[in-house]
Amino acid sequence: MTPSQLLEQTLASITSLDADAMRAATERQAILTKPAGSLGVLEETSVRLAGITGVCPPAVPQKVAVAVFAADHGVVASGVTPWPQSVTTSMVENFRAGGAAVNVLSRQIGADVAVIDMGMVDDVKEDAVVRVRKVRAGTADLAVGAAMTRDEALEALGTGIRIAEELADAGYELIATGDMGIGNTTASACLIAHFTGRPAAEITGRGTGIDDAMLTHKTAIVAQAVARIAEGAGPVDVLAEVGGLEHAGIAGLILGAAARRVPVVLDGVIAGSAALLAQAFSPDAVDHCLAGHRSVEPGHTAALGALGLRPLVDLDLRLGEGSGAVLAVPLIRSAAAVLAEMATFADAGIDAGTDA
Repeated sequence: MTPSQLLEQTLASITSLDADAMRAATERQAILTKPAGSLGVLEETSVRLAGITGVCPPAVPQKVAVAVFAADHGVVASGVTPWPQSVTTSMVENFRAGGAAVNVLSRQIGADVAVIDMGMVDDVKEDAVVRVRKVRAGTADLAVGAAMTRDEALEALGTGIRIAEELADAGYELIATGDMGIGNTTASACLIAHFTGRPAAEITGRGTGIDDAMLTHKTAIVAQAVARIAEGAGPVDVLAEVGGLEHAGIAGLILGAAARRVPVVLDGVIAGSAALLAQAFSPDAVDHCLAGHRSVEPGHTAALGALGLRPLVDLDLRLGEGSGAVLAVPLIRSAAAVLAEMATFADAGIDAGTDA
């Protein structure tokens, strides 16, 4: 099956959330022993989980995977970050060794970390942690031309879909997104600017902590790159022009997971921009997502608004790796547990019509 055929098949398999399960979850929330709406976003989360899985109450997700998509970016050559591209490789080795923040946080909740080499410049070995699915050795410099070809964009999307299928087949009940790639906030800003229609100056952030001069330069690159996108360009062409290979992987993962009705918890600005890409292919796919957190990157707030997602955590994070998504997992589990295990007014012998 070609990547194009895989994409078509996946999109055809994505359906809207289960309305009956969501209605049952909403009705059950109304009779639990608490004031209506008093658990706020946890209640909304439980209803969404019911809609995704088609079951009320949904099972508390125990088996969790963090899919960290890694890739390099040619735009680094245009001076958008002070960090060398070699950091991508070093961090992948850190993930492999279990020493990164996402590893530490994942161990706290019993989640498994899977790292996918989508397009690193350096070659890395494959093992139980790292999966080598390299489409090309880094993107081209989006400051001067298209980041990749259309065929490469389709291949990368297909890779993300297959990762989702592999994780679903392995029994994972919740997938968190992660990323690693020096320069990837520039590509993210391009995607967000295009899909939200917001100017580059509003959504381009400091990434790894760049100074004012570099931010001005980075913003100009984003504006120029987005201006190159042809009017009416489809999502594959937008990805090829200004996206990253990890963005394609995450977008494919979202589509593949939605087709299998597996909930996805999104990380920060990289995941947000990739989700906008997935939304351009299938609005129903993003309904299968939960926003793990709100990044301090300005583009992430714009992306969340366009996606219609409310973040579960807001801690001024800007690390990436999947850290914010992993931190939200206990809240997602709690939302499901409350819906399943909390007593109803009838169970507790409480007259819901009184102040008791």
